[in-house]
Amino acid sequence: MSAPSAPSRAELLDHLVRTRIAGDVATPRENNLDHYRRLANGDRYHWFGVDLGDRWTDEQDVLAVMAERAGVDDDPEHRAGQDTIDPELTVAALDRAALRLAKAAADRERVLLATGHPGSLLDLHGSVARALRAAGCAIVRVPLGLYADDGVVVQLSDVAMYERGASLWHTHSPAPMREILDLLPRIGEPLPDLVFADHGWAGCAAQAGLDTIGFADSNDPALFLAEAEGTLSVAVPLDDHVANPRYYEPLTAYLLSAAGLCD
Repeated sequence: MSAPSAPSRAELLDHLVRTRIAGDVATPRENNLDHYRRLANGDRYHWFGVDLGDRWTDEQDVLAVMAERAGVDDDPEHRAGQDTIDPELTVAALDRAALRLAKAAADRERVLLATGHPGSLLDLHGSVARALRAAGCAIVRVPLGLYADDGVVVQLSDVAMYERGASLWHTHSPAPMREILDLLPRIGEPLPDLVFADHGWAGCAAQAGLDTIGFADSNDPALFLAEAEGTLSVAVPLDDHVANPRYYEPLTAYLLSAAGLCD
């Protein structure tokens, strides 16, 4: 089956809301606030490899950034129930990401792609990898034999992922990306010019000073804080695990079209 044609901006906005990639998302308000509180309390699990120091110790400051950059409800008294991602912010971030991808293609940059959500976002990342490779970019090949978090770093469809027990795992950990970035210089390979990733893969790359596009859910504030501080280039807000992975296909088609790329 061929990939869907790129939707218009209005069509994509409608699709995001209908599929709950944005709009009234499945992540409940109490889960969002719990993660904001844990990050503010210094829980490194929620830092995604970004060094936040002591700059984000107030949960309300985190909430304010998430309202501004992801579109969650900005009312601190709203403690439970429905929360939101603003689809306009999702598309605006996709437009910024497209500009950076277009630059990567024009300059034939080295790009590393990785996902901590192989059950939902693998095809999105893989489609971007194919389009960049077709445009002349060099896709970074992950060295064999890398281990992290009692598992192994693997690469399928040009996308790095975490495998454990013969299964691909969902992970927030920055450790797999750290292993890649530590090893590349030791084997004489240059670091990537651009990283296209999510979760701790994106946070670790951004903290290492690499130009990074990251995808994140409304309960994953670290990447949005990193974007606000200028550490991460683009943070795209979206529900990163909706019921059907094919729901991301129009988003992917829009992104590639906006970047002037063909998958």
